[in-house]
Amino acid sequence: MTARAVMLQGTGSDVGKTVLVAGLCRVARRRGLTVRPFKPQNMSNNAAVADIPGEAGGGEIGRAQWLQALACGVAPSVHMNPVLLKPQTDIGSQVVVQGKVKGEARARDYQTLKGQLMDAVMDSWGKVGDGADLVIVEGAGSPAEINLRARDIANMGFATRANVPVVMVGDIDRGGVIASLAGTHLILPEEDRSMVAGYIVNKFRGDVSLFSEGIDAIGKFTGWPCFGVVPWLKAASRLPSEDSVMLERLAAGERRALRVAVPMLSRIANFDDLDPLRAEPQVEVVFVPPGRQLPEDAGLVVIPGSKSTIGDLIQFRDNGWDSDLAAHRRRGGHVVGICGGYQMLGRKVRDPGGVEGGVREADGLGLLDVETVLEPEKTVRNVSAHSVAYDLPLDGYEIHLGRTSGPDCGRPVAVIDGVEDGATSSDGKVFGTYLHGLFGVDGFRARFLESLGLKGSGLDYRAQVERALDDIAAELEACLDCDAIFALAR
Repeated sequence: MTARAVMLQGTGSDVGKTVLVAGLCRVARRRGLTVRPFKPQNMSNNAAVADIPGEAGGGEIGRAQWLQALACGVAPSVHMNPVLLKPQTDIGSQVVVQGKVKGEARARDYQTLKGQLMDAVMDSWGKVGDGADLVIVEGAGSPAEINLRARDIANMGFATRANVPVVMVGDIDRGGVIASLAGTHLILPEEDRSMVAGYIVNKFRGDVSLFSEGIDAIGKFTGWPCFGVVPWLKAASRLPSEDSVMLERLAAGERRALRVAVPMLSRIANFDDLDPLRAEPQVEVVFVPPGRQLPEDAGLVVIPGSKSTIGDLIQFRDNGWDSDLAAHRRRGGHVVGICGGYQMLGRKVRDPGGVEGGVREADGLGLLDVETVLEPEKTVRNVSAHSVAYDLPLDGYEIHLGRTSGPDCGRPVAVIDGVEDGATSSDGKVFGTYLHGLFGVDGFRARFLESLGLKGSGLDYRAQVERALDDIAAELEACLDCDAIFALAR
């Protein structure tokens, strides 16, 4: 590892580390630096496909590191997020190491496994900075979870091992930021406390000068300097959604011409597939939590990806959403299923090898005449494809287990590397596909919305994300002492 590095850790989860790292990466890039992101361990079912150096296929990393790589202007690599945990149950996750699935672990077992995973983290750390001037590292959760410190690979366990200075991030929007920063300082052991070079207060609303006494108080309790107070970054709403914490904020929206209902599956995955639709000025995307009905005035229902297709299918029925969906179809509504959502739309999902757990078979929702058989081997790849309905080029990625077949596959959604993908109902109002990123293709999204009666807005979604990163970088330049933060790097 030859590049200099600095790490952002948080006083808790969802304090805004991901956006700050992405923004600082873009600041460094705009200054002419070659910069890379790194997150030793991430927990998210929102995954992206990244390069595995020296191999033809792709591997999985957290979607956040994909976004941060975009901010850096570089191709994502599996070494940017060497350990990815993909929750499958309340107590267990699939463990992905350097892009490849290494098995499953219950929470207690994973704590024991961490010692072995540190070797992979340090191996990736040695590779990610090759040819870079700077690496900006993102922690996970909080270093204040001292009960997990002995085997930590995500926060201070990594920072002390790699000798990377830390900037602590506190979220003032949730309240108690003085206590959270002072408390973190208080309970950290001295070795860890000595790694912290200062702090950032994030998500401030209003007149920053009114917080000057708060900064004085934090300095008195901790001795840490403040690198700046970051306002509420409105441009962050134009970035892809990072993890399920965001879903609570997406459960309601402003009424627009087309309402799109998205059931919040318990193991929802890659729901950032919906972000390009959310960006459309005439489209309202509503994520519907368990316990609520799918809205009757929705013109489109999208069933997103799932980390546990059969488990989420059973809960879909338990929640009564199957009845809501049937009523939606009787009203002439449209339905789209992506990846696991596609599998659910068929007649049956079979799991003969117990890939997902103990339930080996479940009836599907029956809106497509197809069946799915889950298999151990996972397809993970970036792809170029072609839309059958609109005769347009497509690009996206696949991350899925299983094969889907049946009569409705005779009306495919796309052709990927010469192979037909997906299925469409006979009336054309229901389709499913394994292709993630479909709505991110501007031409496809425009034609699809036109088929639902909306005039295309001409939105260039990817350009919008780039502009949002630039806007965030400009805000950070104005409110943070970026020179001082970058000067910490060693």
